[in-house]
Amino acid sequence: MLKEYRFEEIELADDIEECLENAKLELSRKQMVLKEKKLPVVVLFEGWGASGIGTTLGKVIQNMDPRFYTVETMNKISEDETRKPFLYRHFIRIPENGMATFYDHGWMNDIVKQYIYQDISRKEYVARVQSVNNFERTLVDNGYLVIKFFFHISKEEQAKRMKRLLKHKNTKWRISDDDIWQNKHYDEYLNLYNDYMNQTNPAYAPWYVIDATNKKLAQLQVLETLMSCIQNRLDHEKKDALIIDNIYPLRETINLNECDLSLTIDEETYRKELKKCRKKLRKLHNIIYRKKIPVIIAYEGWDAAGKGGNIKRVTSGLDPRGYTVYPIAAPDKSEINRHYLWRFYKRLPKDGHVAIYDRTWYGRVMVERLEGFCSENDWQRAYNEMNEFEKELSDWGAVVIKFWVQIDKDTQLARFTERQNTPEKQWKITDEDWRNREKWDLYENAVTEMLQKTNTEFAPWFVLESNDKKYARIKAMKIVIDEIEKKIKDVD
Repeated sequence: MLKEYRFEEIELADDIEECLENAKLELSRKQMVLKEKKLPVVVLFEGWGASGIGTTLGKVIQNMDPRFYTVETMNKISEDETRKPFLYRHFIRIPENGMATFYDHGWMNDIVKQYIYQDISRKEYVARVQSVNNFERTLVDNGYLVIKFFFHISKEEQAKRMKRLLKHKNTKWRISDDDIWQNKHYDEYLNLYNDYMNQTNPAYAPWYVIDATNKKLAQLQVLETLMSCIQNRLDHEKKDALIIDNIYPLRETINLNECDLSLTIDEETYRKELKKCRKKLRKLHNIIYRKKIPVIIAYEGWDAAGKGGNIKRVTSGLDPRGYTVYPIAAPDKSEINRHYLWRFYKRLPKDGHVAIYDRTWYGRVMVERLEGFCSENDWQRAYNEMNEFEKELSDWGAVVIKFWVQIDKDTQLARFTERQNTPEKQWKITDEDWRNREKWDLYENAVTEMLQKTNTEFAPWFVLESNDKKYARIKAMKIVIDEIEKKIKDVD
């Protein structure tokens, strides 16, 4: 792509200033249409150091309403971001519906720089390129317009610009040691940029190479491309996205009808096991903190199945400074207007910490599916999207444990009735719980499909038989212990 590019001498038209002003005004008008249509736009600016990305970006957005876009400068990775998954810092910055986010550098820059400085291996580079393809595809599938620019200049032009900027004390700060190193290794960077762009150039999110030799011409190219892409998206109603088959190895199918819900534990054994598990978890928590192993525990299950009590016992063996429990309710306005995984990305733990979710991203294939909060295409796609999300977590080094808390229908009714008749427990029962109970069979079918399609090797489901809550609590604690111990052995 870049290696075949030929820079040409182009004379600017006399009316280029007028063309630029007209294009800026037209883009500001299109911005209001995007707001009205609730279309979110992601614009990625990548390119060579000193290629004029910042200047061009400033000119392009000059006439846009700043209330409806953000500019994210992504050159430096913060200490907190280094302790999160690779895509975390980019995903949490995606815009709300009707808004635009302009990334001044982004995921391409991160990958190329880390690989060229040998901070990641070839294997990690390949995995991250695949992650980017998944990321961009899932954004587009979920309604985002993704536009990617690469600002291209020659080695000689880059050197000339850096020399000019370094001459003056007010501009030399704009040239970093990385930029100087990049110019010295221009061909090496060129090969890697070329490789990366050829692997991340799908029809739904193609690369647009901008000849940045002339700054005004570069501005016009960007403005015209933005308007063309936006208009094309406005002219064509979003079609249902392709349903992608799962490519990840699955564990054996879980059959809820075969669960032995008669399993129980006596009080004395329960107390002994609880004490033993707490002691073991405390020891393991110190180890995962030292080894910077993140742990993610996801709870799903029937209403009144005992998720809260189960979580309480698991956390009783953890250092309270090193875990967070997230009770997931209906999404708020900022969450519902973004990709459905956004609110979970922003709640991911730092490495060495534990995040526990009481309800999860699987709401998309259960409550959202059955209550009509998303389209059939949305929830059918979600199985693969969630497998990809969990693979991202696993590749980051996380222990991912998913619990389905199982009870039978009679046990649920007994617990509902008890809650309703006990004043201090009435807050636990709602009209929605009773409505959901009427759809038991529909939910059971959805749960069965969910378990079948997302029980991967790297993020397995475990069923907790919870007619006896105490039995389920000890089983959960032992599973958490076993999975963490396996990970520690792998790391060692």
